[in-house]
Amino acid sequence: MITSPLILDRVPVLTTVDLLVVGGGSAGCCAAIAAREAGADRVLLTERYGFLGGTSTQMLDTFYGFFTPGESPRKVVGGIPDRVVDALDAAGAVFLRPNTYGAGTGVNYNPERLKLVWDELLAAAGAAVILHAMLVGADTDAGGRITGAVFFAKSGFFRVPARRFIDASGDADLCHWAGVAYEKAGALEPAQTLTTTFRMSNVDLATYERAGGKKRLAALMAEAIGHGTHALPRKSGSLHAMNARGCISTVAVRVADLDATDCEQLTRAEQEGRRQAFVFEKFFRDCVPGFAESNLIGLSHQIGVRETRRVWGEYRLTKEDCLGVARFDDCVLLCGAPIEDHRASPDGKSEETVWGYVPGGAAYDVPYRTLVPRGRDELWVAGRCFSATHDAHASCRSMAQTMAMGAAAGCAAALSLETNCSARAVPVAGLQARLRATGAVLKTPARPASVGRDDWRKNAP
Repeated sequence: MITSPLILDRVPVLTTVDLLVVGGGSAGCCAAIAAREAGADRVLLTERYGFLGGTSTQMLDTFYGFFTPGESPRKVVGGIPDRVVDALDAAGAVFLRPNTYGAGTGVNYNPERLKLVWDELLAAAGAAVILHAMLVGADTDAGGRITGAVFFAKSGFFRVPARRFIDASGDADLCHWAGVAYEKAGALEPAQTLTTTFRMSNVDLATYERAGGKKRLAALMAEAIGHGTHALPRKSGSLHAMNARGCISTVAVRVADLDATDCEQLTRAEQEGRRQAFVFEKFFRDCVPGFAESNLIGLSHQIGVRETRRVWGEYRLTKEDCLGVARFDDCVLLCGAPIEDHRASPDGKSEETVWGYVPGGAAYDVPYRTLVPRGRDELWVAGRCFSATHDAHASCRSMAQTMAMGAAAGCAAALSLETNCSARAVPVAGLQARLRATGAVLKTPARPASVGRDDWRKNAP
C-alpha cells in the first residue's frame, strides 16, 4: 500500500539505506549518531530546515533535564548528550542557569554554535545528512510495513527505501503518513499552548536584577494587564541572560487553541506569535528597569510547538509513572523533570502553568517500549512524539530526555539490523549494556552532582 497522495512510481530513488531517521532535531541527531557508532552501516538523517537541531537551535537556548531539581541535584542524563554539551563548553558557549521554577539546573548555550556542533558530530559519526528535505509520504507494503519515505526538496521529489526507520519529526509525520495510530493533542485534554520565543539586546541586566529581577517582572506584568496599558497575553513569563553579553531570551508569548498540524491554523499561530512578541518589546522598554534602551533582535525560527501527535506505543508513560517514580525492567533513560503543563485558563484570557513535581528530587525510568509504536517491527519514535499521556509528556519532553530517547532508539535500530530482529524483539539487556558503555545513565546516582562553576560554567556572563 502507498499512503502518499503522489503517484510514487514516478518519483526517483535518491538512495537506499539501512536506517532512515526523519527529523534532525536533538532526538534525531542523537539517534543517527548512536546508530552509526553502534554499527549501522548506512544511516541517513533528513531535516526540513537548512540546519540541524530542531527546537534546540530554532527557538531555545537551554537544555533542561540533565539534572534533577532540588537542593541535591542528581545528573540523570549522560552519554551522547554529554558530548554535545562538552563540544559547546570547549567552544566557550555554555554556562549553567539556576534552578528555575523548580525545573532543575539548565545548561544555557549559544544556539548558533550548536548548529555547527550538530554538523560536526554527525560528520564524525559518519551519518549522511540531507537538509531542506520535507517529508511528504511513506511507502508501505501490503501488510502496512514501512518500506520507504518520500520527500520534496529543491531538486524535486525523491524517495528513500530503508530497512529500518526512526520518526524523530516531533509531529510524528512519518507515523502519520504510514497510518500508525496516535493521539492528537487536544483530543482528550487541552493541548499545551504555543510560544514564539524572542531575543533582545542592549539590556542592562545589573539594573534589572537590582530592581527585583523575576519577582518584580511578574508584578509589573500583572500591573500592566490590570491597568490595561499593555495587552499582554499572560500574567507570567520568563526571561534569562543569553550566551551573549547584554542579551536576553524569553518564554513569554502564549498562543492557544490552534492546531500546529493544520497549515491555516499554524499560519495564524505564527502571525499571532510575532504580534505578541512586539507587544512584549514595548512593555519591556516602557516598564521594566534595565530595558529602556533595548531592542528585539530576533524571533524563533518558527513558533515553538509543545505537543501535536503522540504515538500509541507498546507502553504508554503515564502521570502515575512520573509522580510515582516508576521502575521498569526495560529502562533506557531517566527523567526527574517536573510536569510543566502550559495551558490556557478556562476564560481564555491568561495561562495556567500546571506543575507536578517528582517527589524527593528523584528520577523515574522511561521504558524502551515507549519508543516502539504498537505492533511495529521496523519503526521507532524519539522526541516529543513518543508514547505518553498528556501529563507524562509534559514532564518527559525536556531536551536532555529527547536526546537520550534518540540515543536509545538509534542504538536499538543498530541492534535490530545487526541481529535481524524486529523493534519489539530487540534484546533489552544487550541494548542497556550498549547504552551504559556510551555513558548513558540508567540508574539514579546515589550522590548529588556537582553543578558548580567548574562544571559547564566557566563562561557565565
